[in-house]
Order: sequence, then C-alpha cells, then structure tokens
Amino acid sequence: MVLCFGTRGGNMSRLRGLAERDPRAGFRAERGDCGASVPQGLLKAARKSGQLNLSGRNLSEVPQCVWRINVDIPEEANQNLSFSATERWWEQTDLTKLIISNNKLQSLTDDLRLLPALTVLDIHDNQLISLPSAIRELENLQKLNVSHNKLKILPEEITNLRNLKGLYLQHNELTSIPEGFEQLFNLEDLDLSNNCLTTVPASFSSLSSLVRLNLSSNQLKNLPAEISGMKRLKHLDCNSNLLESIPSELAGMESLELLYLRRNKLRFLPEFPSCKLLKELHLGENQIEMLGAEHLKHLNSILVLDLRDNKLKSVPDEITLLQSLERLDLSNNDISSLPYSLGKLHLKFLALEGNPMRTIRREIINKGTQEVLKYLRSKIKDDGPSQSDSVIETAMTLPSESRVNVHAIITLKILDYSDKQTTLIPDEVFDAVKSNIVTSINFSKNQLCEIPKRIIELKEMVSDVNLGFNKLSLISLELCMLQKLSFLDLRFKILPEVLYRISTLETILISNNQVGSVNPEKLKIMENLVTLDLQNNDLLQIPPELGNCVNLRTLLLDGNPFRVPRAAILMKGTAAILEYLRDRIPT
Repeated sequence: MVLCFGTRGGNMSRLRGLAERDPRAGFRAERGDCGASVPQGLLKAARKSGQLNLSGRNLSEVPQCVWRINVDIPEEANQNLSFSATERWWEQTDLTKLIISNNKLQSLTDDLRLLPALTVLDIHDNQLISLPSAIRELENLQKLNVSHNKLKILPEEITNLRNLKGLYLQHNELTSIPEGFEQLFNLEDLDLSNNCLTTVPASFSSLSSLVRLNLSSNQLKNLPAEISGMKRLKHLDCNSNLLESIPSELAGMESLELLYLRRNKLRFLPEFPSCKLLKELHLGENQIEMLGAEHLKHLNSILVLDLRDNKLKSVPDEITLLQSLERLDLSNNDISSLPYSLGKLHLKFLALEGNPMRTIRREIINKGTQEVLKYLRSKIKDDGPSQSDSVIETAMTLPSESRVNVHAIITLKILDYSDKQTTLIPDEVFDAVKSNIVTSINFSKNQLCEIPKRIIELKEMVSDVNLGFNKLSLISLELCMLQKLSFLDLRFKILPEVLYRISTLETILISNNQVGSVNPEKLKIMENLVTLDLQNNDLLQIPPELGNCVNLRTLLLDGNPFRVPRAAILMKGTAAILEYLRDRIPT
C-alpha cells in the first residue's frame, strides 16, 4: 500500500479532499460495474492516454467506473501483482478528456466532481435537461460541448469555470444566460445558436478574450451597445433573429472580420467606420432598401458582400471603392441597372439572378461573372472605343472564320475564344497575343478534350482561366506551370489530381458536375484556397477532415445527395460547416 499512497502524480492530497466530500472516493478495487458498455481495455488505455471516448454507445447513464477511473484500483491490478513499466497504474495519468456524445443521457450525477483534471468534456447530442452543480469542481476545464441537448437553464456554477476557452451550447432550449457569465474572462469561443434567447446581457462586454460569438437562430430583437466592448471579437454571427437595427457602437469593433446578419428585419445597412479588418459582411434576406457611399467607404478589406434577397433598387458608383471585393451577391433584389464602373473590380463571383435587369441582356448574365464584368468594362466611355466598334476595327478573321477580339487583349487583358464549339484552339488565337500582357483566358463553352498546350506560353502572366463547359476528362500538368494562377473554372466528373498541386489557387468552382469525392488532406495543403464551390455534384458524403481546411472562407455544398451536414448547418455558412465537420473527426 505504500506504493499506492506515494504515487499517481502526487494526487493523494487531492484524493483525500475528494474523500471528505464524497465518502466513496479514494482507492478501492474496481467493482466491474461497467459491463459490456465500457470494455476494460478502453479504461486501461484511458489511464495511459488520459483520454476516454464513449460516444455512440447507446448509454442512458454514465457507468460508475468512468466517474471513478481516477480513484479506483483497476481490476488488472488484483489479477497481476508483477507490473511492467507500462502497467504501473499508480503512475499513470488522470483523465483529462472525456467524450460521451451521441448517447441517450438525460442527466449527469454529482460524481462528475471525481474528474477534476478534465480539460475537455464533450457531451453533445444527448437528452440532457440540466447540468449538475458539481460542474463547478472542474476548474481545469477548457472546452465544454453540451450542444444538441434539451437544456432550458444553465447552472450558475458554470461561471466558476474560469479556465474555459470554448463553450458550445447550440441547439438547446435556453431562454436566458445566468448572472455572472462575464466571469468567464478566458472564454474565446462561445456558441449559443439555435436556442430561445430574447436578450443578450450587457455584461457580455466583459468577455474581453472572446474571438468568436454565435447568436444565430434565436429570438433577439436587439443587441446591447455594450457588445462593442469585445475588443478581440473577430467573428459575430447573428443570423436568423428578429433584429430591426444594429447599434452604432458595433461600428467601433476594430478586430471584427466576419459579420453575419442574414435573415433578420434590417431596413438599413449599418456603417462601419472603424471595422478596417472586416472581410465578410452577410446581410442577405433582410429588408434593406438603399446602398449608399457612406455604407461602403470604410470597407477597405471586404472580400465577401452578401446583399441577396433585399429590396435594393440600385448600386452606387462608389462600389468601386471595394478594391479587395471578391464575391458580391445581389440576387433577388429590385435592381434594374448596374454602374459600368463595377466592371473595374476583380470579382470572382457576382450573383444577379432575380433582378429586373434592363441594361444587361439575360444571355450575358447567364454566361457568368467574367462575361458580365467584361460587358460592363466595354461600356465605360473613357476606356477607348466602344466594344462593338473595336471588334469591327481590330478583330482578325481566322481560317476557321472565327474572330479574335484584339481590343479585349489590348485594353482588358483578356484572351477570349469562348462559345465556338471548337475541339482545338487555333494557333492564331495565341499568336494574336503578341507582346501584350494577358491576365485572363476564357476558352469556355467549346468541345475541348484536353488543355491547350500553348497555354504555358502565358505562364508568367495569366491568373484567371475559364475552361468551363468543355469535354475535359483529365487535366494535364501544363496548368501547374501557370505561376500566377489563382482562379480556375472547370467542369468534371472527378477532381483531377493536378489541381491539388497548384499551390497558388485561391478559387475552385466545380459546381454542376458529377464529382463524387474530394481529398481533404490534399485540399488542406492548398494554403491559398479560400473559395471551393462543390454545389450540385454527386457527393454522397463529406469527409469530416475537410473541416481542417481553415483557410476556406467560402465552402458551397448545396445540391449534393449527402445526408450530413444537414441543410440547417449549410445555411449557417462556411465557418459553421467547417466547425461541424471538425467536431466529427474521429479521435
């Protein structure tokens, strides 16, 4: 017995303290009360690793041997009195990570206090209606996931978890937040989405370490002005609430990068004079009627602006102030015309569907973003002769009786040979470039079966390549030689391996194909990839490891036959999808 009392990491004083509070605590032989629900091999491994995963075991209660894993003598100790170095259980680590998610637990007992070394407790997807007050004893806890349960209230004792960094309470039935919540001053990630909250405490402003706050899918009618006190907050999600306005103080949140306000009742677009780092602003499905210069002039870093399903009637010329903008969604508004200056932006995605557009023909809109931008640029009066005149004056007739728009090469830096239904790109097309700089290539809507080999002649210039709507069955290594390639539009049945090797790629648009799988490990290596459009393909499952592609700002998965993530998750946007996938990576 001397060995027992002088070992196990010097935890005897702590164990005596537990014994004072719980007479059952202290070393004793395991009673073997786990049965088949928790194999002894799992417990033995947990004593070595400090981690125990009991997810998906149909448990209706947590076996006593789990709560007492730190304090009971294991069964094997009674059966074998000669221990090797790896079997000296009294020297092995206390449990620090416990996962009991996806079971049928309706409650947890106060025996939870017997695991004071826990840093991670994951009990999502159960049937819990409350948490025990003993949770206050878990002072080392850093991550607590109680999402997808039936919690109506939180115990005040939860505010004692001062080391907590991640708290996940989404998909419960919470109507309020306990007083003292601001004492969780180390909290960095807080998810309260999909509850029944009607207010946010002003004391939230004291959560000075918070980086991500998700309040989506509640019943909030307003946000407290004090929310601006969260000086480190980067990600604020207030989608699917009842917000009619946003406090002006929110504009002072200097660290804010992602702001989600979709599906509310906003009538006016907020101004953001101090949000210099704001990269994504999602305002779709509101009632916004006007977009003015004052709304745009401070958005210096904006990459994504979502204004779909509002009541906008026009877009101001000041839209050109958004020089970093990559994705602009204006679909389903009342817009009848666009400023020609919009064509000067380097957009990778522009959505205009559902507007009564009069100045741009439907056939141009249907051709996609680059065609619309090219059309708008051609209408700028000060940018040389009109497009129609220049085609007549500078186009050259090829043997195939097709035309090359040299004006587009010279003034717009675009090599366009699209919609010709040709199986080969004639040499004359590449010859027309001569010594001019070309940054974009459009060979879409042809019958190409392979990448034109002469494309490598433009390897030091081209950044955008559109090869959509061809008959490509494989992609050659020529694409890897395009040193500045950042935008690639293709149509496939499988995702070619060569794409994973193009480290400069920022955008991959492969929607409306028959792609059946992707390789998340190889996608993760593509550090510059920020947009991945996989909509309307044949993906039967989404690998959880895709959640590790943290550089993705836009991940589109709608229109595939997979069952999870559910539509409700997809509607929350990229960050929520990636988090959902990460939570399901096997441990």
